[in-house]
Amino acid sequence: MIIHVVQMGETLWTISRIYQVSYLEIAEINELPDPNRLVPGLALLIPTEQGNNNFMSSASLGNIEVNGYLVRMQSNAVLNVGAGLTYLSPFSYHTEEDGNLVPLNDAAVLAAAKTTGAAPLMVITNFFEDGFSSDLAHALLSSPEVQNQLIRNVLTIMDEKGYYGLNIDFEYVYPSDRELYNDFLIRVTDQLRPRGYLTSSALAPKTSANQPGLLYEAHDYRAHGEILDFVVLMTYEWGWSGGPPMAVAPLHQVRAVLNYALTEMLPERILMGMPLYGYDWTLPYVAGGPPARVLSPQEAVRLALTYYAPIQYDINAQAPFFYYADSQQRSHVVWFEDARSVQAKFNLVKELNLRGISYWELSNSFPQNWLLLQENFRIKKLR
Repeated sequence: MIIHVVQMGETLWTISRIYQVSYLEIAEINELPDPNRLVPGLALLIPTEQGNNNFMSSASLGNIEVNGYLVRMQSNAVLNVGAGLTYLSPFSYHTEEDGNLVPLNDAAVLAAAKTTGAAPLMVITNFFEDGFSSDLAHALLSSPEVQNQLIRNVLTIMDEKGYYGLNIDFEYVYPSDRELYNDFLIRVTDQLRPRGYLTSSALAPKTSANQPGLLYEAHDYRAHGEILDFVVLMTYEWGWSGGPPMAVAPLHQVRAVLNYALTEMLPERILMGMPLYGYDWTLPYVAGGPPARVLSPQEAVRLALTYYAPIQYDINAQAPFFYYADSQQRSHVVWFEDARSVQAKFNLVKELNLRGISYWELSNSFPQNWLLLQENFRIKKLR
């Protein structure tokens, strides 16, 4: 594949003549809604063996593991991309204060995972009502009896449903519970590893050991890296629905997190988080105002084409964005991911020799990502 960035005046026909490829094939692999409609700055994948471009790496294919979180239990989403996954992580089983788990209707997506050879990971969270609960985490982490009950319930579900491992996503844990959390990870691993199960966690994106904030302080990178088989670094959400407009996963910020993580754990323990989404902010941005709308990269492209909005590219963040005015003449800015931004992240994974990648969230359509993933890596399969 080659990445071609559309220039002013170009059409799909003229681009196809440059590369001697059918314009219909270009439209198909990029899932363009209208082959006759392009905008300057749109990144297209060109199916050709000729040469390379500045965004592609000449490194030989390496083996990596790929995880994908799935919030909406849509089996079609798994069937569409499962060939590119080592792990599927349905999100999530919610823990309760007594160690029980709120059931998750995951049967259909587990069947889809089996069809595509993706090994499922059971995800447990301290999620309560509409957010992560520090108090719930404390209730669990402060009671060995409750933890044992939780682990028994986890093992029962994993045995019954064919899960390959456990992913623990406890967020906003009280800083005073940091060592209790580490002890819990040891307890979990001691019981799951002898049975052949993998253990992992999701970690907030820190750039130093003493980074302040409720999201960060209880996440002990060194301990998680030593205790668990691997960790997922949640290297996204710099641009978020309630914050000011910016890239969701600016490459320089992602690199800073990884550089710190590599001082605390081995690269073969790290799955780098990657977003399969962007945000559409109404301008002017007002703190505390209506949240930005989440959208898939493919929705972002359709939006740019609908309003004929030229796409710009931030070199520092390695991320595309565009402005448009809606039917009510309200101004918007959209930050999203495209072929250039994911290739830059793939190159970082190669440079740092990481274990792999973890996507949030698989329901979002982004065909370019999955094509480039297969171009860059061999995806490890466990079954």
